[in-house]
Parts: sequence; structure tokens; C-alpha cells
Amino acid sequence: MQKFLFLLTCSLILFTDVCLAQPGKKEILKYNRPNIIYVLADDLGYGDIGPFGQKKIETPNIDALAKEGMIFTQHYALPVCAPSRYSLMTGLNSGHAYIRGNDEWAERGDVWSFKAMEANPALEGQLPILDSTITIAKILKKAGYQTALVGKWGLGGPFTTGIPNNQGFDYFFGFLCQREDHNYYAGHLWENTLRIPLNNKVMNPNIKFPSNLDPMDPKNYTAYSQNDYSPKFIIKAALQFIRRNKDHPFFLYFASPLPHASLQAPEKWVDYYLKKFGTEEKPFLGGGYVPVRYPHATRAAMVSLLDEHVGEIVKELKDLGIYKNTIIIFTGDNGTTYEGGTDGPFFDSGGPLKSAYGWGKGFLYEGGIREPFVISWPDRIKPGTKSDLMSAEWDFVPTICRIIGVKPPSDIQGISYLPALLNHPDKQKKHPYLYWEFPGYGGQQAVRIGKWKGIIFDEQNGNTTMKLFDLDNDIQEQHDVAAEHPDMVKKMEEIMKKEHTVPIVDAFRIKALRTNKE
Repeated sequence: MQKFLFLLTCSLILFTDVCLAQPGKKEILKYNRPNIIYVLADDLGYGDIGPFGQKKIETPNIDALAKEGMIFTQHYALPVCAPSRYSLMTGLNSGHAYIRGNDEWAERGDVWSFKAMEANPALEGQLPILDSTITIAKILKKAGYQTALVGKWGLGGPFTTGIPNNQGFDYFFGFLCQREDHNYYAGHLWENTLRIPLNNKVMNPNIKFPSNLDPMDPKNYTAYSQNDYSPKFIIKAALQFIRRNKDHPFFLYFASPLPHASLQAPEKWVDYYLKKFGTEEKPFLGGGYVPVRYPHATRAAMVSLLDEHVGEIVKELKDLGIYKNTIIIFTGDNGTTYEGGTDGPFFDSGGPLKSAYGWGKGFLYEGGIREPFVISWPDRIKPGTKSDLMSAEWDFVPTICRIIGVKPPSDIQGISYLPALLNHPDKQKKHPYLYWEFPGYGGQQAVRIGKWKGIIFDEQNGNTTMKLFDLDNDIQEQHDVAAEHPDMVKKMEEIMKKEHTVPIVDAFRIKALRTNKE
């Protein structure tokens, strides 16, 4: 109890310091800088939206953004939520990052009990990022921007240094904890450091459909829909933040929980896709996530709802007369998911990439880390353009720093893609390579150099053998050509040694990479 009160006191002190440090209106207005909105979808595959080839799910608002702006065809994230979001915030690749996997910080107690979390907020959240972390929100705040995170955080729980308000965000609304958003009818959301109760009964989404009920009857699934649907409140908070700051430069990190499982969506969108797909599909009977009678229609509904939210944001910007001075980025945090009845292969969610389990989320294959990337900046970006620049989430920090005219942190691995946005390819610096490491799903490392992609799997069991793929001729990574190109394998192995630093957190260590010093 004493530790709990101490953490609470520290949190309140730190939050007060953040509030007191806000610049005044006159100081903010001296900056003639663009607003920045970063929309991060959760578990969205490369081919899940129209500009990247989706045929079954309709995304007209994202399609319009692409037509008015630019798409990047070779943009990368990390294979799961927390490390992906950490790299986005810091500009660090996963070989240098503090957060390299999803760590639920289980030593606190029963962190997977939703009733326990509801009773004790100290059980919420993932391993918190350090107080000393330099985030893009801190950089923008110092430069005079109003900053907000609306949606899902996943980088620290209540009463820790990791909460958004301690990491440069003036305003936060949504889920602190990644586990909590496994049920869209949650017991509460957070506004800054306060819980906002929702009119729902707390329910563990890891539930099986009752064996005594007819699984084909839609009426038997009503228990999994309640009163307050969290995305409704999340988009409302985002629009309110935009209205409040229409006269200031602002940064809105709209980290939507959509379309992550559980599959739960508004009836109007589910009905729309039932008319389109029909009602003959098999139900998902639960296990990990809530049962759903029509998983295909519901998954499509969630993507279209996210698209609807993008449309609402664009409309608000236009109504306020600030659309032309706003950069909007739309992308995702990791590749195609396999959970909760989502069925990536049905939707061709990977597009040209493989999207079934073992190839998408959780794995360093292209289907697990390559993401759609759409960026709009009216009168700066030429409409309807495309870039094949090899880019990654950790490029966001240096890009924004260059746009607003401040020096980025010196220790990051990202590079600015601003010249590509402004159609100056001759001035665009390029990554000589991209590097990933991930301790989960058996332990993995990967390097991309031009058309070559090298991956080592099963490193937690000591494996060190690399697979090598020629992405120009084998985008689905079906043919290992490592034996034919030993010089490239050796080059990639040297990069892996160079880029890997010893993790501060023991849970992120990989057995095959341990040295005698560790």
C-alpha cells in the first residue's frame, strides 16, 4: 500500500509539472508550423485498405487521403504493439530500444484478471518506459505544440513514469493498457490521470461460447455487446481536442484500438457487410477473444468504422479551416493478425504478402512488419503520388524534427523522409539497411538491404542460421537463397552484431545473442 501511495504521489507531481510547463498562447502563435495528426491502426494488414489493394472492405476516406497525398509502398513497423509504438515515439530501432516486446509486467500480480484490474488500477498497463525517454511528444511540446494521445498507449501503467502525461502529452484519453482494449465494452477509459467509468459490466474477453446454446443463432451473442462502445468516446475526444486547439499548432497521436480483436462493432456496419457477404459464414466460438456470430462482417465493420473516424477528423479540419495546414499520416502498428476470428486470408489482408499465422503478426516476415502508409499535406505533397523509399516507424521523429526546424536526438536510427514527401528524390537520404530484433515468438532478427532480406528464427533455442530472400523476385519469402549468397549472409550477420545492444530489461534478451558479459 505504501508503494502504491508513493507511486500515486509521484505521478501527480509529475503531471502537475507537465501542466505548468505549457507555453502561453502568444508564445505558441509565433510558430507558423503545420498541425500533425498521426493515425495508428491496431493490427491492420498491408492489404487491408483500398489504396493497397483491398477489395472486400470499403475505406473511402482513407482512399481520398491517398488520392490527395502520397503512399509509401515499403514502410515498416515491428511485429507486435508495444515495441512498435516505442520506436514510433523515440526514433530508435529495436536493437537500441528500451521496449523490445510486449511485457505485461506480471510480477505485480494477476494482471490478466479484468476484475482485478478494475478493482486495482495499479495492475493495468505494460512495462513503463523510463522517465528520461525523449519522445516526439516532448520535442513538439518544447517547440510550442499542444500535444495529445487519444486511443491506446501500451507503454506504461497508472502511477508510473510511463503514462502519456509524463511523456510529453498535454492531454490523454483512452486505454493505458493493451490488455484492457481486448474488450471494446470496457469498464473504464482514462482521461489524463483519472479513470472515466463506462456503463458496462466488466467481462474477461477470453471466454468460450456456451455449449448449451445454438451457435448459429445471432441472438445468443448479445451478451458480448453492452452499452458504452469505447471507440465512440475515443473519436469524440479526438475531435474535441482539435476544436480546442484550432488556433494553436497541435500534434494529435490518434492511436485507435481498431480493428484489433475482440471482434465487436456497431450494428449498422455489421449489417452493411452482412448484406454484402451474406450470412452463411461460420461463427467464431471464442478463446482468447469474445465469440462473434459473423466474424467476417464484423472485422470488415471495424476497419470501415476506423475509416469513418478518419473521415470525421478530415471533416472537422475542413470545417475549422485548418485542413490545408495539417499533416495527416495513416498507418498501422504491425502486420496482419490471426486472432479472434479475424481471418486475414479471407480478406487478402496481406495483399501481395502472406498473411496467415506464422507469416503476419508476431513474425519478421514481410507480412508481419510491412505496413500501409498514407500521408496527406495539402499544397506540399503532390496529390496521387507514390514512393518506394524504404522507411520505418523510427523515421517519424527525425522527419517531424526537420519539418519544424529542430535538431533530432543524436542517438536515433531514423532518417527524415521529408525530401521524398516534397518530391525531391535527389535530396533524399536512404537507409543503407533496416534492422529488427524481437524476443517473442521464439526470438528473431532480420535485416533488409535493398532487395535482400535476411531473417533468423528460433533464436531463443540457440538457432543462428539465417534465411535469405530476394524480395524483388520472391515477395512472399518462399525461397531461401542463403546458400547461394554467402557474402550477403555474412554482411547481414555483421549488421546484426553491430545493431544489437544488450537490453536493459532481462525479458527482452535473446538466448542466441547472449555473450559472456551478460
